[in-house]
Amino acid sequence: MNRFPSYLFSCLLLVGFINTTANGQTYIGGIVDNHAGVHSLLLNPANTVGSKMRWDINLFSASAFVGSDYLSVDLRNLESFSNGFQIKSRGDNPSNHNNFFGNADILGPSALFNLDQKNSFAFTTRARAFFNITNLGGDLYELVNLDYNGKTNFNVTMEDASGLVHAWAEIGATYGRLIMANDTHALNGGVTLKYLVGAGSTYGSSQLLNAQFDSESNLLTTSGILNYGYTSGFDSDHITFSDIKSGFGADIGLAYEFKEQNVNTYYYPYKFKLGVSVMDIGAINYGGTNQSTYATDGSIDISQFDYKNLEEILEDNFSSSQVTGKTKMRLPTSVQFFADYNINGKFFVSAQGAVSVKSNAEIPVNKLINSFTLTPRFEKRWISIYSPLSVRQYDSRVAWGIGLRTGPVLFGSGSVLTNLLSNNSKSTDAYVVVKVPLYK
Repeated sequence: MNRFPSYLFSCLLLVGFINTTANGQTYIGGIVDNHAGVHSLLLNPANTVGSKMRWDINLFSASAFVGSDYLSVDLRNLESFSNGFQIKSRGDNPSNHNNFFGNADILGPSALFNLDQKNSFAFTTRARAFFNITNLGGDLYELVNLDYNGKTNFNVTMEDASGLVHAWAEIGATYGRLIMANDTHALNGGVTLKYLVGAGSTYGSSQLLNAQFDSESNLLTTSGILNYGYTSGFDSDHITFSDIKSGFGADIGLAYEFKEQNVNTYYYPYKFKLGVSVMDIGAINYGGTNQSTYATDGSIDISQFDYKNLEEILEDNFSSSQVTGKTKMRLPTSVQFFADYNINGKFFVSAQGAVSVKSNAEIPVNKLINSFTLTPRFEKRWISIYSPLSVRQYDSRVAWGIGLRTGPVLFGSGSVLTNLLSNNSKSTDAYVVVKVPLYK
């Protein structure tokens, strides 16, 4: 079983896309909209209260996000999530600690119902996948992922390298309530309880790993200890839910509104709105996890990467010890915040941020990349146009995108304009939504 593609030996000599996401990289720019409906709870479950939807039924939504601080990527690289995360491009200025990340988020049949002005409910189904690699040597990535002919000699030392692929599904129930309201202020609260269905994971880590390449002999000489594990039956190239494990999770949030008096309550629901939430609390426990520790002291003929997968390379070249045990795979817990300013009832500007509460020292760990997004938008009942500007961890450039909501369809990207204007974008994303909305 191909649990990891061969090229990811570079990621599993440390370890081993289609945001936020986790939530900070999911449907970028489109979920602060007052007409976002069920999608607004992906940012904050308190947003289910006071939306402009009597009810909102999601038929299908998909969002993908992938990036690196080493490779240049664009929208074409999103398909890498379905073929082993391979991005066949050369980076610039490789270091000993390059990072790679990606997530895919599919929202299945889901519905939001506003019962009255104080109470709202939502039901969601969702499938997600995360891909994180930290502190990988860029030269090593290129050697294994690209044509190694002509690759010059290098020597990289990687500290605290780790990586993971994890896929799971969620069934969620959300309750939102108006906690307090008067002519000027309103406070909403919301909570989502989630039943988690784990498809599985592959992960790896090394506190210290050295890799040296000799171009004359085509030998890669390595040293250090590599820890590598995978859950029972998991195949990263063909993710299924045939051998599932369960767990529980939760999201919780608050949203505050400051309202102006003597204005149209539909077009001016608030002057400004603030929200904070803690998303993706919880974990999935996997039993029967295969865990191996490899002493990677030795040399490998690079040609092996042409016809062997990662597990074969490790088993054929290094001594190891194996155990079978339990692994707790924690969700990518994050703190999300947003602020939305109503300029004149049609034009708004929002600020949205996501901060991971996980650290690289937690192994294995699903980890959201930190981000901040500023989004001006034009919003009316049947249409919204918005153009998010984002600053993302590991990317020194500002990502610029555009999105459109027109009745039952929403599509966009938080980076498409940057991808079109620049050949050096470090992240890319795209999403599409098809729903059945009933506005108030």
